[in-house]
This record gives sequence, structure tokens and C-alpha cells, in this order.
Amino acid sequence: MAVTAVDEDSMEEYRSRSPSVDEDEELLGAPVEKINPLGREVTLLSCVMLNLGQMLGSGIFSVPGVILNSVGSIGLFLLAWLLAPIFAAAGLAVYTELASMFPNRSGAEVVYLEQAYPRPRFLVPVSFAVTTVLLSFSAANAIIFAQYFMELFNIPATPFRQTVLALSVVTLAVTVVAVSTKWSLRVVNAFTSIKVLSQIFVVATGVAVLLGLTRIKDPLANFADPWAGSSLNGNAIATAFMKTHFAFVGWGNAFNVLAEVKSREPVRTVRNAARFSIGLVAVLFLLTNVAYIGAIPKEDFKRSGQLIGALFFSRVFGESWAAKILPVMVVFSCLGNITVGHARVIREVARQGLLPWSEFFASTKPFGTPLGPVALKYLGTVFVILALPAADAFNFLLDLSSYPDLFFAAATVFGVWILRKRRAATGILPGKFKAPNVLLAIKLASCTLLIVFPWIPPENGHADVSFWYCVVGIAILLACGLYYYVWIVLIPRIGGYKIVEEVEELAGGGRLARLVRKYPSHTTATEQDAEQERLL
Repeated sequence: MAVTAVDEDSMEEYRSRSPSVDEDEELLGAPVEKINPLGREVTLLSCVMLNLGQMLGSGIFSVPGVILNSVGSIGLFLLAWLLAPIFAAAGLAVYTELASMFPNRSGAEVVYLEQAYPRPRFLVPVSFAVTTVLLSFSAANAIIFAQYFMELFNIPATPFRQTVLALSVVTLAVTVVAVSTKWSLRVVNAFTSIKVLSQIFVVATGVAVLLGLTRIKDPLANFADPWAGSSLNGNAIATAFMKTHFAFVGWGNAFNVLAEVKSREPVRTVRNAARFSIGLVAVLFLLTNVAYIGAIPKEDFKRSGQLIGALFFSRVFGESWAAKILPVMVVFSCLGNITVGHARVIREVARQGLLPWSEFFASTKPFGTPLGPVALKYLGTVFVILALPAADAFNFLLDLSSYPDLFFAAATVFGVWILRKRRAATGILPGKFKAPNVLLAIKLASCTLLIVFPWIPPENGHADVSFWYCVVGIAILLACGLYYYVWIVLIPRIGGYKIVEEVEELAGGGRLARLVRKYPSHTTATEQDAEQERLL
């Protein structure tokens, strides 16, 4: 295993004098892998399916009731679903420009933050790494899977049964991702195809409802006064946009595997896949919600919780066999939400040298997959499923997993402007795709709204979960700052050393940055030996 020392100060001076440096020298943090140890198995179809597989998850079957209960009116409810794809498109513009600057890196946001904020050294990467690890779970979809599975087979719902079923589906999904990238992509493609067809079936059923072809007697009743009961309370608006944000969050999933895309222009491929995904899902989600509105009385809609889909099918089909179709579709939706992309994010964090046992988490042995990150995500998911009360878990997990990421999303927007200026100053060509500033402003405004508005007290009867998810999210970010200060600033100051990076070559073309201690030249031989000791 070859190790190359990199002194940050001398590297920065070299970069400033050499605008046309090799990509390895130009980049901060994790080194570029010129031979991708994960291979290049991702096609345009795979990119589309990765995005749709995450977007067409449990969200559309679980969050509409909570949204309507928060905003109070059909008009505001539909407005939230109309604005969500606009915010997603603004985020896509941000990612596309940043990806065009670093086309050989997977991991998306972790890479963009690493490059945009090199000072204070390691602060932003450490904060993102700690947050990513602490919130590395996929419990929300597993919980919805368990609820609908029990509904499908008429199993009496208990917290114990929900927990067992949730753990079972997580174990199955993680096993597929851990064993084979090619087969995990095939599974994603298969399940996502079923999910798209299922969503089309829901839309077709809604059309039948609105045309008066079903047992629903007055399908247009809820549309008569669409703005009645509207709540403009900031907390209610934040709840609506947080939930629609969750429903659309998978639009950028393929950016997490950018370095594995099999294309001459991987950024264009991933961008086009995201555009198609956002457009298709925006239409399907809007029409699905119109179907819900036509079939379900408003007050029942608001009280439906996470089972709006089941209520829709029971209202339309009664107790017939067709009422069981929806639980089957939701089960497939949750099964198809395999976390291929997020495992790459954790691997990039490891390649920055910011996780203990970085070689393990950056390695692709023995199956050519990111086994370490997959295992970490699995353990985090299991812990959360076991630790939180089953009745309250879904909404709390959804909001908690989204809230800290809003700060990083806002920082990513500012990172676009920072990197533009820095690259221009050093003579480096701008990214091939430039995001319009108006879309950057829209993305930044949406992040700000979702960060601030949840702190406004909700109106009676419109609350989702308490603002404690905001408190926990802020506490996690503060813990990141404390961890950074102790590990990167305080302990090196007491120990009389500074931290430098080394590039470590792994088998199969993998590379990572290793953080080691560097003592002043007048130190003893023993201390010089300690220089080679890793921080983690």
C-alpha cells in the first residue's frame, strides 16, 4: 500500500501558481480515483431508475394527509405539490454546475462542500461526515412498509410486529446492495418499473373517480371551495414543504454515483435523467393527489395519517379484492427504495479520512461493492427502528433526517458562487453547465424557509410533530462543531503537532486521504515515529 505525504500549505501555494494543475493536485480532500474500483455499471436508464426508485417511495402514500391537516385547505395543499418540483429543479441546477466542476467524483454534496469550504480546515467536511453518519438510516420507508404489510395481510398492528417487519425489509434490501452493484441496479430497475406502473394505476383510478365511474357519489365536492380553512401559519407551511421535499428528495440520487456512469458525458447523462425524473414524478404526484381529493372526504383525508393510500382504495373499491392492490404497491415501493446512492456518500466521507478505519469503509472488497458504508447504514437503521416508539417514529424520523441537511443544502448554494470566483481567480475553466442565479436564489430561499418556519408555534389542530426535531437537528450540528474543535484544534494544540494529509493507495484503484500528526522538526525520534500514527 503506497502512501504519499501531502502538506496542505505547500499544496495550496502550488495550486495558486499552477492553474492548469493535474486534477489530483487541484482537488482538496479525497483524491480522485483514476480507476474506479466500483466499476462503471450505471447507464442512463439506471440513473433514471435510481432517481425514480427513491422518489416513488412511501412519500406519496404517507404524507398527503399530514400536509392537508397542516395547511387546512385543498388549494394550499395542491400549491405545495406544484411548488415542490420547482424547488427540486432549482436544486438540480445547483448540482449540475457543481458536478461539471468535479465530474470524476461520486458522493455529490459531500464533494461539493469539501471543495467549496477548505477553510477552516476540515470544519465543513467533519460536520457533514458526523451528520451523515448519525443520520445514516432508512427507517422511514421500512416503517411504512411494515404498516402497509400488516394492512395487506390483515395482521393486527402492534409495535413489536411493526419493528420485526421493518427490520426484515431493511436486512433484505441491504443484503442485495452489499453483494452486487450490478444486481442491486437490476433490482432497482425491476421494482421501479413496477412502482411507475402502480402510480399510473392510481392516477387512472382517480380519473375514473372524477368521471363518476366508481362508487364515489360526489367526486367534485372537495373542489367546491378550495381555499376554505387555509392556514398561513409558518409552521403549517414548513410542514407542507418539508413533507413534499421528502417526497421529491430522490431527484439527485444518480449524482451520488456520478463516477460510475457509463457515458462520455456523465454529467449531462445524470442531469437529463434528473430532469426526466422530476417532470414525470411531478405529473404523477399531482394527479395522484387530485385522485385522493376526489375520493376522500376532506376531514377523513386530514385524519388519515400515514395511511392515505389505504383509505383511498377502501373508499373506491370497498372490501373487494381490488382494495388489496394499494398495500401491494406500497410494499413494492418500499422494497424498491434500495440505498445504492447513499452508500457512495458514506464512502466519500471515508475517503476524506474522516471516519475511523477509513480503509475498511473506502474498500470495495470482497464483492466490488461499498460493503463498509452499507453495513454502517444498516446498523444506523436498526438502531433507530429499535430506539424510537413505533407510533411516533415516521414523522419524527422524516423531519429529523431532513432538517440538518437544509443547512448543508444552503451552504452548497453559496458554494457555487464561491467556487466560481475561486476558479476564475486561478485561471481554471468554469463548469460546463452554469446554473442561472435566479434558480440559486430559489433554492436558497426554500432552504431558509424550511430552516426558520418550523420554529413558529403551530395552530391548534394543525400540528404534525413537535419542533423537537429542529432542536435535535441543531444539537447534532453543534455537536459536530464541538467534535471538530476538540479533535482538530484543541488536541493538536495541546500535543504540539499539526494535522497533514497523506494519499493512500488501495487495491483495485481505490484511494483515500489519511490524516496523520506532523510534529515540528526539533522533536524527538519517538515523536517523529508518532507522526505516522493515524488520528482515527
